[in-house]
Amino acid sequence: MSDIELIDSHCHLIFENFDKDLEDVIKRFRSSGVKKLVHACCELTEIPKLKKISHKFKEIYYSVGLHPLEAKKWEINSKSLLRSSAQEDKKVVAIGELGLDFFKSENKTQQIDVLIPQMELAFELQLPVIIHCRDAANEMIKICNDLAKKGKCPRGVIHCWTGTLKEMQEFLDLGFYISFSGIVTFPKAHEIHECAKIVPQDKYLIETDSPFLAPVPHRGKRNEPAFVKNVANFMADLRSTELITIAKESYKNAEDLFKFDLLS
Repeated sequence: MSDIELIDSHCHLIFENFDKDLEDVIKRFRSSGVKKLVHACCELTEIPKLKKISHKFKEIYYSVGLHPLEAKKWEINSKSLLRSSAQEDKKVVAIGELGLDFFKSENKTQQIDVLIPQMELAFELQLPVIIHCRDAANEMIKICNDLAKKGKCPRGVIHCWTGTLKEMQEFLDLGFYISFSGIVTFPKAHEIHECAKIVPQDKYLIETDSPFLAPVPHRGKRNEPAFVKNVANFMADLRSTELITIAKESYKNAEDLFKFDLLS
């Protein structure tokens, strides 16, 4: 359907598994109705590549930040480097992918020490944050509440949502958007299904997290931005609505959060 316009609010395309066919990947997302996408940053060394790809393809915007699993790579000048990177390029629409990941990692204190200055920078620059939160919702909510009490919690999105209804409500109460990935299409993701059904229509995004987490019917394959349409279709079924409704709502929400048109 030509009238479907989508935004993939979180993907990674500079990974080597896209090296051989990136142009084809671009063609496929264009033909599937994807008009904009946000390329998330995992570590500071990616920034030059992200800048290059975003200026080559008009649809691509990007974030700058350090992923919690890369916390050991934070250096004394990292915050100032992120600040200058965000300020010098209008294609930068967010700070992140930042957050907490207690699933694989034991360095909880180090992760928090890296998270806080990035959250402060986002608030300073009036940019939203893209939050990665795995097995760490209670701590993340506490940190955000502490910042909110000081009037310094940035806007943002909880990316690739995999939490509980209660946790989702706490993030919504803090003003965050909730983003649903290919996980929402997995048959056993019952709690995510329930979250997707009740999330407010003005507070959700959709994403692929390419090349990870390909949605049904592509599960097990390399994910790509064109597949965000599968996420949208499944969301439409869960919410007993039409694909066009999910497309319009998620598109408007992404525009409201990332403010592409104000920056470009």
